[in-house]
Amino acid sequence: MPKLAANLSTMFTEVPFLDRFGHAARAGFSAIEFQFPYAFDPDAIGAELKRNGLETALFNLPPGDLAGGERGLASIPEARDRFRDSLDPALRYAIATGCRRLHCMAGVLSGPATMAERETVFVENLRRAADLFWPHGIRLLIEPLNPFDTPNYFLSSVEQAAAIVEAVGSPGVAIQYDFYHQSRTRGELIATFDRFRSLIGHVQIAGNPGRHEPDSGEVDYRFVLRALDARGYDGFVGCEYSPAGDTIEGLGWAQPWLGGGAA
Repeated sequence: MPKLAANLSTMFTEVPFLDRFGHAARAGFSAIEFQFPYAFDPDAIGAELKRNGLETALFNLPPGDLAGGERGLASIPEARDRFRDSLDPALRYAIATGCRRLHCMAGVLSGPATMAERETVFVENLRRAADLFWPHGIRLLIEPLNPFDTPNYFLSSVEQAAAIVEAVGSPGVAIQYDFYHQSRTRGELIATFDRFRSLIGHVQIAGNPGRHEPDSGEVDYRFVLRALDARGYDGFVGCEYSPAGDTIEGLGWAQPWLGGGAA
């Protein structure tokens, strides 16, 4: 049965970040994920996880200058040194939080490099990072993002991500498959999951349009979650959505899975 993980960067934002762990646990979640934990002490995060009996499903490597428009460093030739320097902080947070999956953001297109040159750099950086993380049992994930929410992002399709994962050739690198991004670009949600199942290490969901609760919009997530269950997917399902209103009031859709019953 898929295990729902509340994304604490987008959910329970009614309270400060470190208070969100308790709110997620009381709502019935046994796992959480978040985007960028680096503004908070890793031991403080670890303490909240332990206090609330939560498991960390995922967080992102340092993304570079978010305010300046950066969305990751891994495919940017001129950012090789900055990418390398981002690995040790990420490892420290992963160990402190028990996290075994790290999203490595590719970056947006900038500068004179060609797509082929960027892919070469991306593959080299992923190999270097996997050499550091995989001995700790930590897998790197790469995620295609839709071009509407993140224009000019280097990684824009599951097919492209699969080719890169196969080029890296390490069990420490896999695909992060976000049904929301796939729904905004190519559709074929379950067929694409089936096609690349062996390379997928984590999935995420959100409603489309709006990126609100999964029970809103054009995607039937009851069908999606049942399909994952039928296929034996027992990994985490990250709930990376922004509630349309109060987080708790919007969790009616999740009760069959949070409660452990059949949906």
